[in-house]
Amino acid sequence: METALAKTPQTRQVIFLAILLFWWEAGSEAIRYSMPEETDSGYLVANLAKDLGLRVGELAPRGARIHYKGNKELLQLDVKTGNLLLYEKLDREDLCGVTEPCLLHFQLLLENPMQFFQVDVQLTDVNDHSPEFLEREMLLKIQESAQPGTSFPLKTAQDLDIGSNTVQNYTISPNFNFHVVTHNRGDGRKYPELVLDRALDREEQPELSLLLTALDGGAPPRSGTTTVRIEVVDINDNAPEFLQSLYEVQVPENSPLSSLVVTVSARDLDAGSHGSVSYALFQSDDTSQPFVIDEVTGEVRLKRALDFEVTRYYNMEIVATDTGGLSGKCTVAIEVLDVNDNVPELTMSKLTSSIPENSPETVVAIFSVSDLDSGDNGRILCSIQNDLPFLLKPTFKNFYTLVTERPLDRESTSQYNITITVSDMGTPRLQTEHSISVQVSDVNDNAPAFTHTSYTLRVRENNGPGLHIGSVSATDRDAGTNAQLTYSLLPPPEPHLALASLVAIDADSGQLFALRPLDYEALQALEFRVGAADRGSPALSSQALVRLLVLDANDNSPFVLYPMQNASAPCTELLPRAAEPGYLLTKVVAVDGDSGQNAWLSYQLLKATEPGLFSVWPHNGEVRTARPLSERDAPKHRLLVLVRDNGEPPLSASVTLHVLLVDGFSQPYLPLQEAAAEQGRGDALTLHLVVALASVSSLFLLCVLVFVAVRLCRRSRPASLSGCAVPQGHFPGHQVDVSGAGTLSHSYQYEVCLMGGTGTNEFKFLKPIVPSSLI
Repeated sequence: METALAKTPQTRQVIFLAILLFWWEAGSEAIRYSMPEETDSGYLVANLAKDLGLRVGELAPRGARIHYKGNKELLQLDVKTGNLLLYEKLDREDLCGVTEPCLLHFQLLLENPMQFFQVDVQLTDVNDHSPEFLEREMLLKIQESAQPGTSFPLKTAQDLDIGSNTVQNYTISPNFNFHVVTHNRGDGRKYPELVLDRALDREEQPELSLLLTALDGGAPPRSGTTTVRIEVVDINDNAPEFLQSLYEVQVPENSPLSSLVVTVSARDLDAGSHGSVSYALFQSDDTSQPFVIDEVTGEVRLKRALDFEVTRYYNMEIVATDTGGLSGKCTVAIEVLDVNDNVPELTMSKLTSSIPENSPETVVAIFSVSDLDSGDNGRILCSIQNDLPFLLKPTFKNFYTLVTERPLDRESTSQYNITITVSDMGTPRLQTEHSISVQVSDVNDNAPAFTHTSYTLRVRENNGPGLHIGSVSATDRDAGTNAQLTYSLLPPPEPHLALASLVAIDADSGQLFALRPLDYEALQALEFRVGAADRGSPALSSQALVRLLVLDANDNSPFVLYPMQNASAPCTELLPRAAEPGYLLTKVVAVDGDSGQNAWLSYQLLKATEPGLFSVWPHNGEVRTARPLSERDAPKHRLLVLVRDNGEPPLSASVTLHVLLVDGFSQPYLPLQEAAAEQGRGDALTLHLVVALASVSSLFLLCVLVFVAVRLCRRSRPASLSGCAVPQGHFPGHQVDVSGAGTLSHSYQYEVCLMGGTGTNEFKFLKPIVPSSLI
């Protein structure tokens, strides 16, 4: 405890001292009431609110209560009327004994705001006890030589009442030899003395019996009687005399039993048996005396344990009597010295078991401390652990308040176990500990926190509606409803994006669902934000970024750009008979709307009129001659080319090529149409052949020029749009991303325009299209 006090800042001690002095001054003047003991419960003592200048209506809101040491409920306060009522019948003798005045100290405690009032109730004595003698009979031995006027002390009667209700007078039954005189002691008590009126004659009357009556001062008075038996003894002219008439002794309260308290000594000038002295307590049957005397040695020893807190002083009268019946008397005044044998006590008046976090200075507990010891043994110090955010403040006399030193944080510490240590200043020090538990209730001061600032989710295209695509998760350090989270989709920054039609989120679990099938070719990625809000008041929220990637599925078959298969007339390729092996006849151009390996295309010659004459390169679709041509080769050939992607499962498309063998590009050729084959062989046929040959030659030259221009454009500026003419008007097209293993370069997308309306079809490569997101 000394170490804890040493660590206390000096400024804090000054503040505590100032607060203590303030409250001491505030409660130094106590209001006092008086009431008789043995009053029935429910007795109206006074209107406490009126006497203290308080309004009756403010008692209940301010938490008014009556506090008494040990929390005994002797009085009760009616907060509706302000009346102070007696809770149970009180016995002054049980509460105060012989102490006068008998004061019951109460405190009126107002909690909000905190205020103390000292209230004292004095119990006045009523005459409810009769005087009692401890002995039914007293024995006096009086020598016959005793002279009239000699007085003989008599034992007193006990009366638990005080003041005028205690013993006030003694009387004795009528006789011719004695009368009783009542004297006052220094402590106010009355004691009787028997006075001899006429000399005794042992031979005439050796023994007398008188009735002694004790009367108190009550109205009506109460009385008690005892018998005084007098033996007349032979003459003994010297009474014993003590060396001291008053012995003053101090005895520690923890003295062991049978320990020596004091030794008294008396002497008798007589000789022989009349000089032998025996010692005795004047009232030997007084059960309240914790002492015993040796009748021979005069040693006073302890026969029962002492208790400073019960009785602090004892006054004993010791009588020394010789064998002749003469006696002398002395007084022994014993002071009981206090030792530190009582542990300090703590009485809790108010305890708050739960405190909201982030609240300012809050009163946690109000308690009082007491110690039955005195001096330093009764001086009390209170302390708590140093590492807690709480302070002990002395308020009114022996009252303390436990308050928070700073706002608390439930997320840091949700519960505090506080040990209040109460120690006295005695030697050795005694202490008691009182443990309380304080819960810190939650306040919504923490926003939800997502486990990740961003989430990347993947879903394969063509998913089913309502597919679970992933989850987001957030936590909240608060508790209860302050930690219950609700998830939601936040409005996208682009108002045209119908996010609510694409994705939904479960408000309780944070699970994300796709509301409709997604198309990779239309939407490859989607970014949106989700929010998490708690249910506190006010609600707090946070958000996280979700990136949804649509994975490609092989759901697009290859699309043949050249030659087009939906034209009104088939495409015919011209092959000169002088072509060498490896001669490039044409190139099948195809694209695939998928991506990745789903767009890797391979080409295969499925069927040919002359199987060994042509070959198709599998990676670029180029149709070349496999051997030299001969005169025996048919002039017309039909090739079936299969285009297949690399998806799982693979998808494919086919294209049919018509090849016409010519001697030169100036040689006319016949179109491969059934209607032309059925025409006559006349002059009209010759004219048609010439026109057809001229058209084919021109068209072929034009195709070669366009092809060369496109190739040059691709080599010089792959990403540029300049150098490639784009025809005006509507034309069928498609956009695709093709890998390096396909027909087109991996880094390009193309739009291909097929021109119709003539007897033959041609293709032109148009502009390379830069990939763009559909989000």
